[in-house]
Amino acid sequence: MGRLVTMSLLGIAVALLGERLVALRNRLKASREVESIDLPNCHLIKGIEAGAEDIDILPNGLAFFSVGLKFPGLHSFAPDKSGGILMMDLKDEKPRALELRISRGFDLASFNPHGISTFIDNDDTVYLFVVNHPDFKNTVEIFKFEEEENSLLHLKTIKHELLPSVNDIVAVGPAHFYATNDHYFSDPFLKYLETYLNLHWANVIYYSPNEVKLIAEGFDSENGISISPDLYIYVADTLAHEIHVLEKQPSMNLTQLKVLQLDTLVDNLSVDPSSGDIWVGCHPNGQKLFVYDPNNPPSSEVLRIQNILSEKPTVTTVYANNGSVLQGSSVATEYDGKLLIGTLYHRALYCEL
Repeated sequence: MGRLVTMSLLGIAVALLGERLVALRNRLKASREVESIDLPNCHLIKGIEAGAEDIDILPNGLAFFSVGLKFPGLHSFAPDKSGGILMMDLKDEKPRALELRISRGFDLASFNPHGISTFIDNDDTVYLFVVNHPDFKNTVEIFKFEEEENSLLHLKTIKHELLPSVNDIVAVGPAHFYATNDHYFSDPFLKYLETYLNLHWANVIYYSPNEVKLIAEGFDSENGISISPDLYIYVADTLAHEIHVLEKQPSMNLTQLKVLQLDTLVDNLSVDPSSGDIWVGCHPNGQKLFVYDPNNPPSSEVLRIQNILSEKPTVTTVYANNGSVLQGSSVATEYDGKLLIGTLYHRALYCEL
């Protein structure tokens, strides 16, 4: 009788693990392939060889790139090189990427930048917020951008128990931001278990010097976050293939308005401030992204979403590539007819639309 009970429990456990594996493959879109959609006037950006995971552009056309992200189990083309912040002036006739100097005292050797966001204060001071993973930990770094010197002055490092697995950030004040946690846990094994079991414990946090609070939860794997001029917050849930539309309240809480379902793994989101269009860097096949094979590399996909608040938003695939040019697109953002596409750990593309 005892053996029968043991075998029954073992059978249930194996069936549950098998079901979770099938579900994970579906969430990863493990069988999906893409047909290439090319743009005519594109070239790879010189100086970006190991990823530009996130990009943010100022109103004056200065674009910031977060480069060199490394994670346990994630492929890297430059495993021994620390990360950095690059800048490109999109108003130049032939823009090129330049690395910004960072002030003394900041630990450059362990700099591992992830999501970024800019904020312009009333006195025109530009702040750059950077999600950082020094030694695979989680911090938010706040810098002041000094344009004349092409440099960043480090102001503050933020750590908090409600920021255990920070992915992306959107700044809403000089020391105020919303941040996404892509997992509830910080430990790599527990993160994997959380993803495998599909626990939906990812969340969004609001941080200010006076208050830190959980404001949205129940997500599969929170990723990119962005804000529109009319104060709507957009959040990407990667493995659920969703974009959540939330409205910012005076209390800084968020009220969910709708969810847009897509057929791809959505990463970072960029809002065009003039049109309200959302540009999305996507991963058509997440399994290729995490199980890297140079003979069958991860593909890239860029979506443009128009009228997201309407009953029937328009979703257009602007660019797609099977990995022959660009592997693992994570962000796309447009400025004055120029499109920048970054990747998790590969190259970056500059296109004229």
